[in-house]
Amino acid sequence: MNRRSVLGGVLALGGCAPVVQAPRPFASAEAPRFEGAALVAFDGLRLPLSIWTPQGAPRRVIVALHGMDDYANAFHLAGPWFASRGVALYAYDQRGFGRGPNRGLWAGEALMTDDLRAAVLAARAAYPDTPVDVLGESMGGAVAITAFASARPPAADRLVLAAPAVWGWSAQPPLYAASLWGAAHLAPAWRVTAPSWVARRIRASDNLEELRAMGRDRNLIFETRVDAIYGLVTLMQAASTRIAELHGPALYLYGAHDQVIPKPATFRAAARLPPSDRTAYYANGYHMLLRDLQREVVLADILSFLDDPAAPLPSGAPPIPRPRR
Repeated sequence: MNRRSVLGGVLALGGCAPVVQAPRPFASAEAPRFEGAALVAFDGLRLPLSIWTPQGAPRRVIVALHGMDDYANAFHLAGPWFASRGVALYAYDQRGFGRGPNRGLWAGEALMTDDLRAAVLAARAAYPDTPVDVLGESMGGAVAITAFASARPPAADRLVLAAPAVWGWSAQPPLYAASLWGAAHLAPAWRVTAPSWVARRIRASDNLEELRAMGRDRNLIFETRVDAIYGLVTLMQAASTRIAELHGPALYLYGAHDQVIPKPATFRAAARLPPSDRTAYYANGYHMLLRDLQREVVLADILSFLDDPAAPLPSGAPPIPRPRR
């Protein structure tokens, strides 16, 4: 990946993170729940919710977390596919993103992981006799890692990480890291857009129709606060460091053509997984594995893992390569 600009490279993630965080609402603790088209979090904040359900009772429920600057619509191709196979998918707009409040402001790891715990509890309450799983894409994968590696992991049965964001401070070139630190502390509200070279040289998917549609979607964020990028890199560092402490069965997915999360950072993070966890490396995969042209190959692997974590993946995809020493 060409790294002439840490801002440009990180912006390609579709995500951000600030020193100045979104205000935390002061409210008494509530029971998390799905209420209409919203996830009601512990503090009462309503986060917009997108839902895909099968006809009849689902045999599994997936709680899905989108990537940076994206929103729940990231799963508009995966959701119907799972629903047609008896699996419900609930995706919410994470704080500061999409259709929700405090758009553009980074909420911080503590609130974002609390929201994931709330979403899983809401799914448990709605479907008390059904397995509940978590699917995190890109930044959503980083949020899921930090939650599942904490002392209070979400009460979920399985975890799937689709190209999780693990490109943290330790993997950033020193000059770029110093520039980002300075910009975030001196001009935190400065908004930046991805340079033109990013669009030319970094392709997030081979699904060009989907990329064009995303470019027209006003719910996405196209100008990102620099302090949000700082927060994202901090979150990615936490995910990369703590991935060895994951609780529960996990599947880590990555595409050989991913130009957003560099291979060295991914290979190191995947190598830190607990020995019992699984990985898959897709020769034709890009960063947006759930929206690529070959997405159904990936989705079939995910469903197989959710049903039986020990079963061979239908695609036969090899494990993610080990890092070079």
